[in-house]
Amino acid sequence: MRLRGLRKILFFGLCGLIAVWTIFPVYYMSLLSLTPWEDLFKPKLYVNSPTLENYTQTLQQSNYFVSQFWTQLYNSVAIALLTTAAVLIVGTLGSFALARIRFRGSRFISGMALFTYIIPSSFLSIPFFKLMADYDLIGTKLSVILVMITFTSPYAVWILWDYGKTVPSQIDEAAAIDGAGSWQLFFHIYLPLILPAIVAIATYAFLYSWNEYLYAVLFLSGETNITIPVAMGNFLATDDAPWNLLMAESVLYSIPPVILYYCFRRHLLTGLVTGAVK
Repeated sequence: MRLRGLRKILFFGLCGLIAVWTIFPVYYMSLLSLTPWEDLFKPKLYVNSPTLENYTQTLQQSNYFVSQFWTQLYNSVAIALLTTAAVLIVGTLGSFALARIRFRGSRFISGMALFTYIIPSSFLSIPFFKLMADYDLIGTKLSVILVMITFTSPYAVWILWDYGKTVPSQIDEAAAIDGAGSWQLFFHIYLPLILPAIVAIATYAFLYSWNEYLYAVLFLSGETNITIPVAMGNFLATDDAPWNLLMAESVLYSIPPVILYYCFRRHLLTGLVTGAVK
């Protein structure tokens, strides 16, 4: 459908407003990260004397607020990677069972995978805290990882199951004739054919756990044990927080997800929409 005249102007004007609304917070965050302390409370749309001092302090851990930056970054990376690995194991095995193995109740089980998202994650914070306390896991990264696996695995199973249904069953039959067992079928046939969906789910699980704040602040304590989102939240606990330093840390923390997205955006789009249209 072609847009002409006033409609075209209104359409592109609306797109421009949405683009500004979306990009401006990122721009202002980057702007503050380059702002020296003496100009911090003089808001402008540009910086008269931009500086990299905030990034230098963060990377060198020379300020109290970022004194454990690299340790906290390691905690975030460890939780995100371990969660991603576990979700891929659960998701691929679960989807393989639902998509390639016929058993009674498989459709009901696949539907229940998304039913779990009816309950908001915040409602489960107290039961999860009690559960982790009973197993003496409070204060460990494993507690956050287990919760992240719980919240991301149902979606992973659903997406991989829906993608796996698009793989023709004749391939399984041909592999079985050649003597392939269930594990050979899983590793050599099923996994390579659903690779785009696996990349999409890996990206989703990584970003979900990378940005987690609620359960990280509930379960983790101590400057050397918390993640970057919790550490950035600690800036708000002071009356005279260095906002420019916080913005510099935020920019640095946002770089890995951006790189991950742009490296796998093609697989991410393909993996999430394949099977949506019959």
